[in-house]
Amino acid sequence: MKQLTLEIEPRPALGREDFLVSAGNRAAVEWIDRWPEWPAPSLALAGPAGSGKTHLAHVWRARSRALALQGKDLMRPLSALPDNTQHCLIDEADRLAGDSVGEENLFHIYNRLNQQGGHLLLVGRSLPMRWPLEMPDLRSRLATAVPVELALPDDALMQALLVKLFSDRQLLPGKGVIDFLIMRMERSYAAASRIVSEMDARALEERREVRLPLARAVLHDQELQEQAAAEPHMEFERTEETER
Repeated sequence: MKQLTLEIEPRPALGREDFLVSAGNRAAVEWIDRWPEWPAPSLALAGPAGSGKTHLAHVWRARSRALALQGKDLMRPLSALPDNTQHCLIDEADRLAGDSVGEENLFHIYNRLNQQGGHLLLVGRSLPMRWPLEMPDLRSRLATAVPVELALPDDALMQALLVKLFSDRQLLPGKGVIDFLIMRMERSYAAASRIVSEMDARALEERREVRLPLARAVLHDQELQEQAAAEPHMEFERTEETER
């Protein structure tokens, strides 16, 4: 009989000391540590899913006591910011590009923070210079933002990341599990998070130890899921080719 599991997502460790520093993210860490001595009113932090953007944003917010918003929050009429707002963090900020309401709100937030000597941290998948902004005045202001990108992880960082993800869930992987995953998994932060999450869930549900057999099973099942997701697209391409 399978064990009943509770859907409780473990709280990740988001302190500055918990962030894993490597060549691919060192510049971003240095800029966050450098605050408030930024040379511009805003800093733009970009990188792939799970690259540590949110972690660094939490570190900066804790230090600056910034107001935290989501890009989607700005895509609707926004009431005035609280009077004590001196700094602001906007996560998934690239989502508002091309939305007239969102761009207008961001424009006013930028101006207010700039006038009072505050700072704005923009977090997204890409830098503002690549956003399809429609407001020229906003585009010119964001062009002055300090651009910082996080790179995909190397082997050393992947190993440290997996150790941290298992530790966050209070899991102790068996011998060879981490090396096995690094050699065969997709090289991304998001993939590491998905795999550790699935191993955790299955270890509880199936009462299995976090060892190589479980790692093999999880990777195998995820490969099958990816293949199944790709089949409709491949079938569509074959149909188009046949029609030609």
